[in-house]
Amino acid sequence: MELSEHIKTANVEDVTLRRPFHPALRGTLCVTSHHLLFSDRKDEASWQLLILLKNIDAIEKSVENLFGYPRAMGSSGTITIKCKDLLVLQLEIPGMEECLNIASSIEALSSLESVTEMYPFFYRPSHLTLNGPWGLSSTEQYYKQTERLWDRWRVSTVNSDYSVCPSYPSAVIVPREVDDDKLIRSARFRQGGRFPVLSYCHHRNGMVIMRSSQPLTGANKKRCKEDELLLQAVIDGSELGYIIDLRSAQQAQQARMTGGGFESKSFYSHWKRIHRHHERGKIVQESLIKLVEACSDPSHSVDRWLSKLENSKWLSHVHSALSTAGLVVECVERDGHSVLVHGSEGTDNTLLVSSLAQLILDPASRTVTGFLCLLEREWIQAGHPFQQRCAHSAYSHARLKQECPIFLLLLDCVWQVWRQFPLALEFSEALLLRLAQEVYASNYGTFLCNSEQERCAAGVKENTHCLFQSLLRPDIEEQYLNPLYEPTDLAIWPSVHPQSLQLWTGLFLRWTEYAQNMEEAREEVWSIVKEHHEQAGPDRTNNTLSTHCDTLTPFENLMDELTIL
Repeated sequence: MELSEHIKTANVEDVTLRRPFHPALRGTLCVTSHHLLFSDRKDEASWQLLILLKNIDAIEKSVENLFGYPRAMGSSGTITIKCKDLLVLQLEIPGMEECLNIASSIEALSSLESVTEMYPFFYRPSHLTLNGPWGLSSTEQYYKQTERLWDRWRVSTVNSDYSVCPSYPSAVIVPREVDDDKLIRSARFRQGGRFPVLSYCHHRNGMVIMRSSQPLTGANKKRCKEDELLLQAVIDGSELGYIIDLRSAQQAQQARMTGGGFESKSFYSHWKRIHRHHERGKIVQESLIKLVEACSDPSHSVDRWLSKLENSKWLSHVHSALSTAGLVVECVERDGHSVLVHGSEGTDNTLLVSSLAQLILDPASRTVTGFLCLLEREWIQAGHPFQQRCAHSAYSHARLKQECPIFLLLLDCVWQVWRQFPLALEFSEALLLRLAQEVYASNYGTFLCNSEQERCAAGVKENTHCLFQSLLRPDIEEQYLNPLYEPTDLAIWPSVHPQSLQLWTGLFLRWTEYAQNMEEAREEVWSIVKEHHEQAGPDRTNNTLSTHCDTLTPFENLMDELTIL
């Protein structure tokens, strides 16, 4: 079926648009295969609103004469459009039939399942070309650039045809002394074939962060000697490693009854297992829904609003993620031990924790380029199922399937770090907000599909543009730079005390009057800060950058006040 066949009514005149902070406008509404276009023409001036249909999470219809009564003169309908970026619009459409046709067209075109029918396959801006490499870096390039890996680690292409692990990239970094046959046997012992692979090697002491899925020990306590040898190769015989299991001890025990399990101390004697419970899947999605519901209703009293915010438990998920990432950092940085992180599948919370740990540990991950490379390596290439997890946001009426806002949770955690350490990150909140929007609906192919294998099969790299490459164009990157940035080689240690974690107002209150006022205040502050830094010149030292959040500079105090007003 051609996309155009979904469009029952392409244009409607005299449509009234209502949106936050703006007076109502009357103009022409146009539905295309991928966009909803509203055009307001007054005199010779023209204003347009263009919405990617993929960004629409839900629509609600209110139509006169809906139950078949004779159509009255002047009958009309109202469509409320709720977007995945939390924007809510209202369209008043003259004509009952036109209203129903527009609603039906939007519903069909906003829920396309075929990847090759989505807009990134049609997006062809004049300033970008499909020729050349796609993405920022590959596993092989990362290995070549990380000299400290060369002695004990190697790049394996055992998964070159994706038969060993469908969700892994074609190349992974593993201990040099473990051959590919052992990797294949280890993969058979891990859920989804996600055998332990290297995520990060610390520049100070050479300790590493590994990630995988759960071992398939089952009720009979099966073992896999090749898996044991793989983990033993990560550490010397006299050393101790830590396994951070992102489930409670009870959940890990229960997983054995369904074929899963955990690493037995008897067989992994040099590894100490620590359990940290993290919620998954439907629970986190419902938490987001409750949070957005609380933030969308201005009628609540302060006490009622705070109660609903607490009941959403969203900040509890933020706390868990940052707390566990801090534990990983403590093992690697302070205690000098390597760490293996896994939960069940190893495609969600595992990536969340490993990414945050690297942000805290690695100064390179705090630059714009380094952060985007981190996301590419730990989320895109590592097989986070974006298409499943981000099919819907907080407004959809569809029954929840595999949706889960784990990537959004990551961005929130990074924002918490940025808020506590305004000098430590080269990028600003604007980059995080851009990524939060792009992951649900984008012109680019970066977040399409669920794995590298699926992207290869769909021809994503050959037929779409890469978001990260676009963001690093000098004229674009400047929009996301932090004028306060002062690099440091030290680890940064975010506080996870309840009073230190704040609601990400820039995202969740983005379309409220409060957020608009705060945005104007932030822009004024940033312009003052930028002017001050330019006048100060390049002689500023970065010795004033505190890596502990209990010491705040005057600029940090100012930004903190802006955040919690």
